[in-house]
Amino acid sequence: MIKDIFNLRMVSSQYWTAGQPSEEQLADVAKEGFDLVLNIAPQDPRYSLEDEERTVKSLGMEYQLIPIDFKAPTLEDYDRVEAALLMAKDKRVFIHCAANYRVTTIFGCFAVNHLGWSQAEWDDFIADVWNISEFPIWVDYKAQLKHHVKELAK
Repeated sequence: MIKDIFNLRMVSSQYWTAGQPSEEQLADVAKEGFDLVLNIAPQDPRYSLEDEERTVKSLGMEYQLIPIDFKAPTLEDYDRVEAALLMAKDKRVFIHCAANYRVTTIFGCFAVNHLGWSQAEWDDFIADVWNISEFPIWVDYKAQLKHHVKELAK
């Protein structure tokens, strides 16, 4: 059932974020009318489906994989996700990683930059899913993203 996807957050009618869905849950995502599944987790048999791309495409949705190393996220990772989301601006996007940790940080930055979110909304979006302060690399990454977005806006 779609509501059982790990750490599912229905951000808006256009964007939902989550942890790794099962094949059955991806079928529910398709039934909800999503056009694109964007996966930002590296392929890892511990957390990933065997062939998510095949499953997603067989359900009539587009699939894009932008693997982001949890232990070493980069500004270029953000730029690639941002570009994918901008290319899909007229589509319903289901974006996920293993636990919705990467996604809340990266999508939250996108939302500040493109959807009019405040910094507080970004902070709350992350805090609703995980305690970022337990992962110093991600605290630092979020600070880098804030600065990066300000630089892009110049």
